[in-house]
Amino acid sequence: MEPIKSDPEIMGGTPCFAGTRVPVQALFDLLEQGDPLDEFLTGFPTVSREQAIAVLRLANRAVSSPAATVPAVTVSAQGA
Repeated sequence: MEPIKSDPEIMGGTPCFAGTRVPVQALFDLLEQGDPLDEFLTGFPTVSREQAIAVLRLANRAVSSPAATVPAVTVSAQGA
């Protein structure tokens, strides 16, 4: 089974963990804030550890692929 499901009838088509109403973006938001995976899993008990790891592996493959295009990020110093 695919770890991510997007259905217009569930959360307006937002990509969610399959079998849940938990947006995949919630995982990335928490990790970006520096929270550990276990905290995400505690906050979203309908998502299994296996599902979360499968999504992270998909993301890793997506950005590790030679065909992956990652937008450039420009950081400018304010006041410089």
